[in-house]
Order: sequence, then C-alpha cells, then structure tokens
Amino acid sequence: MFRLKKYLFLGFCFVWLTLSLLGPVRAQNDFYQLAVLKYRGGGDWYANPTAVPNLVAFCNEKMGMMIDSEVATVDIGSSELFDYPWIHMTGHGNVVFSASEARNLKTYLEAGGFLHISDNYGMDPYVRRELRKVFPESDWVELPWSHEVFHSAFEFDKGLPKIHEHDDEPARGYGMFHEGRLVVFYDYESDLGDGWEDWQVHRDPEDVRLLALRMGANLITKAFGGKVN
Repeated sequence: MFRLKKYLFLGFCFVWLTLSLLGPVRAQNDFYQLAVLKYRGGGDWYANPTAVPNLVAFCNEKMGMMIDSEVATVDIGSSELFDYPWIHMTGHGNVVFSASEARNLKTYLEAGGFLHISDNYGMDPYVRRELRKVFPESDWVELPWSHEVFHSAFEFDKGLPKIHEHDDEPARGYGMFHEGRLVVFYDYESDLGDGWEDWQVHRDPEDVRLLALRMGANLITKAFGGKVN
C-alpha cells in the first residue's frame, strides 16, 4: 500500500508539472488533495480553518492547479497521511508526537511528502522539540533569500514576508532536508496561515494577504517540484 501511494504522489507531481507547462488548464475532476495535520498535546491544530481552503482556491484560480477544493484533516499517526502530498500544520501551543507518530511522519516525508508548519504564535519551542524526534540527526536550516523556495512561482527577493507581528522579530523561514529535497518548511514570526484566512478574520490589507497567498503557492510549487538547491 505504501509503495502504491508513493507512486500515486509522483503521478500527481507529473500531472501538475505537465499542466503548468501548458498554461492555466483546469480539468473536469480534481486530482489531488491537501490536508491539515491533527496532533496531540493540547495545541489548537484546528486554528485558521479558512486558511488552506483559501490557498487552494488561489492556486487553482491563479495557477491552473487542480487541487480538490475540500481540505482534509489527517491524524499524524494514520496511514492516510500518505494520501496527501502536502500537509499543513499550525497552532498556538503544545505539540506532542509519540514515537510511532514521529516514525510515521518521517516515513511520509522520506517517501516524497511535504510538511508546512506555520507558527500561529506560541508553538515554536514545541515544534522544535517534536521535529527532533522525526529527524534526530538533522538541524533546522534558515533558508537564505536566494533559496529557490522564494523564487518558484512568485519572486520574494527579500525572503519570507512578514504577515503578523509577534515578538518584533524578522520573519524567518526554516527548512529540513532529506537527500537534498526540502521536506519541511517552517515559517516563524511570519504567520502565513493568518494571511490566508478570510479577510474578515484579521482584516489584513489586501496586498499583505496577497503576499501570504503567493508565498503559500511557492511552497506548494516546490513541494510538487522535486529537489531544490
């Protein structure tokens, strides 16, 4: 089952990359689906409920992607994790991975999956602690502005955009890699997820929301695009 799902994921990547070369073509049926990660520990994994659906709508409308408009919820320890090529994780507080959950997430990422973590303020120490269970030999790498993740679908010459103020620190984008491929992207002091939400939730200026959506589109593009430098 796992091998089959891995090949399905690679097929999804091929379909999207082919269509991206042909232009903004929409198919009759959606080919793949994104998901929000459900985790234990008490943190509000369900925060920003309109965020990923709005990002999906943006990618479908502006970039001709064929992502299912319905965003799924998936438990970190579930075999269903392998059904989704791109997983979003957010919250404000504690995060706890069991040993088996950490192994499941590691296997998913090594098989071709992608995890985007958006610190909605307050989860930073817990994310760093729990991701060490997933990749104990790896460290977070702060990605330079020249990194391809900032130049895939849209150009971000000054790196990760600042969407919401937290502790008066600059926005930072951290990554974890497996065999040269970016498998985890963590936005810190940026709050991309808030920027994807419906306008009435935070009432951010439209240009700020657009920056957040464009950066999210870059993350999806790189997740489906294979290895990055």
